[in-house]
Amino acid sequence: MDHFSPNRLTVLSGPSGVGKDAVIEVVRKQAPWIWLSVSVTTRRKRDYEVDGKHYHFATRTEFERYIQEDSLLEWAEFAGNLYGTPRGPVEVRLREGIPTLLKIDLQGARQVRKAMPEAQLVFLAPPSREELRRRLTGRGTEDPDTIRRRLEHADEELAAEKEFDVTIINDYLERAADELVGLLGSPILASRN
Repeated sequence: MDHFSPNRLTVLSGPSGVGKDAVIEVVRKQAPWIWLSVSVTTRRKRDYEVDGKHYHFATRTEFERYIQEDSLLEWAEFAGNLYGTPRGPVEVRLREGIPTLLKIDLQGARQVRKAMPEAQLVFLAPPSREELRRRLTGRGTEDPDTIRRRLEHADEELAAEKEFDVTIINDYLERAADELVGLLGSPILASRN
């Protein structure tokens, strides 16, 4: 792939609470041609989740086999569960010229950079640390200790912003989504030789 191709792999990362899911939701409505990779996880499926849509749910044994077979582009363990990006579907979409988006954490973004140096790494940043704190506490879904840990982790992630190719500030949802769509481009027909 041409290093400057708008149809290369794009990785979206940023601290918890920055609004990655909200931005992606708008992107999917604006640009349905963009393919969003579905991660595989060993975590228990929540009631509202659909296998293959929210995640591909796997046993730890299955996941470990994926690691051994090198069929994951990146993977990590978080809170006792394994999460990863299946390599095959990503490679197929890229060969087909389909703009491909991964939403992964900092550790995963670093692994993708090593595996696919031509990937475009996009950092979604909050307007400020105070706004990030407000968003995390405003969720009302986590206890103060969890929020404190997430903010500490967010500080580490914010410090890694310089490792990314592009930063998008999520101060206005639609503008951030427009900017991401612009970076992803539109589908092209892959050359068939």
